[in-house]
Amino acid sequence: MTDLTTGSHLAGEEPADAPAVGSDGLRHALARVRSEVGKAVVGQDGAVTGLMIALLANGHVLLEGVPGVAKTLLVRSLSQALSLSTTRIQFTPDLMPGDVTGSLVYDGQTGGFVFREGPVFTNILLADEINRTPPKTQSALLEAMEERQVSVDGVSRRLPDPFIVAATQNPIEYEGTYTLPEAQLDRFLLKLTLDVPEREVEVEVLRRHAAGFNPRDLAGAGVTPVLDARQLNDARAAAAGVGADPDVLAYIVDLARATRRSPSVQLGVSPRGTTALLAAAKAWAWLSGYDSITPDHVQAMLVPVWRHRIQLRPEAELEGVGADAILRSIVQQVQVPI
Repeated sequence: MTDLTTGSHLAGEEPADAPAVGSDGLRHALARVRSEVGKAVVGQDGAVTGLMIALLANGHVLLEGVPGVAKTLLVRSLSQALSLSTTRIQFTPDLMPGDVTGSLVYDGQTGGFVFREGPVFTNILLADEINRTPPKTQSALLEAMEERQVSVDGVSRRLPDPFIVAATQNPIEYEGTYTLPEAQLDRFLLKLTLDVPEREVEVEVLRRHAAGFNPRDLAGAGVTPVLDARQLNDARAAAAGVGADPDVLAYIVDLARATRRSPSVQLGVSPRGTTALLAAAKAWAWLSGYDSITPDHVQAMLVPVWRHRIQLRPEAELEGVGADAILRSIVQQVQVPI
């Protein structure tokens, strides 16, 4: 079973002059996006693929990793390569809902109140250290994630399309943090883990910095736009059109039901989790050049889509059993349709 967070590669990467026409052209262009992001970020191929799958499936991403593994740079580089707008919010305990959504401000010229858009009005919202803000602010972001809109003073305002949240959290520091509500965790399509790079990758990072690389100057690093929002929407439509045989749909349901029966799991995957796995598998199948999803596509996406959707029993956590290991064990136990 392939785990995308360990660096899977897109099929059919083409040279930079491949025309972005039709599904094949869009796939080639998305492969070029990986090359553009690679000019700034080294060794996080799996996370790049995961973010592109989230964009294709119109879902949000939770990035978990220790500080300094290029989570912010990854999101900024991807936005640059896709010609998408991006804003960053540093979540803190004193952050208010209006700091995220925007608020009404008094206009001295008109003598009335006007709405000033908050940073959530963007294509890719980088929510840095999302678990450091209190539940009241989390609830404001929850509406944006689920409804793609914000409500201020009784008026609902649509967010740009596409819109995804790429949230980061630190897995080792919990002082001054708030546990994310299960309802909000369930809105993240994927949870990707970014590890400290291998020695060779870290040497390459230092080599680039020694040669003058500036992570704050992506244009200077040579990261150029490859797709725009219109072409990305075309790719999303193509991915949504990937077929799914009834046997494969039943396989997804069997996997979900197995999580609910597992003795190590307190709360298994919900029906929203099965639809999320289907959407992610379709995106991965389309990127790989398939017209229909297979059990392999389902297995490849299962861990990043479901690792944050199951709650383990306390005794399992005390024994050091992790969600990833349980999910991989379930994949081995459930019969694969032939």
